[in-house]
Amino acid sequence: MIRHIVLFRWKDGVGADHVEATKRGLSELPAKIPQIKNYRFGSNLGVNPGTFDFGVVADFASLDDYLVYRDHPDHKAFIAAHTADYISERAAIQFEID
Repeated sequence: MIRHIVLFRWKDGVGADHVEATKRGLSELPAKIPQIKNYRFGSNLGVNPGTFDFGVVADFASLDDYLVYRDHPDHKAFIAAHTADYISERAAIQFEID
């Protein structure tokens, strides 16, 4: 299994409406991209200082399945509509899990 984690910070001025639209957009991706085995996302609770604003965790059966997701037109459209112009910083990692 491959786990993909993405964290990002919103640019100043990105409001709650956009964050909710982002969550709606993310919730639609598993139905469009069957390679997604598990998909979780949400806003930071703000418990600790210096953390990111939003996170996504996705699991895939294989690296090939992750690559299908990464390059999928619906995923790319989501990025263009919800994150590309709205985030100031992004961090990501992919690693194997049992």
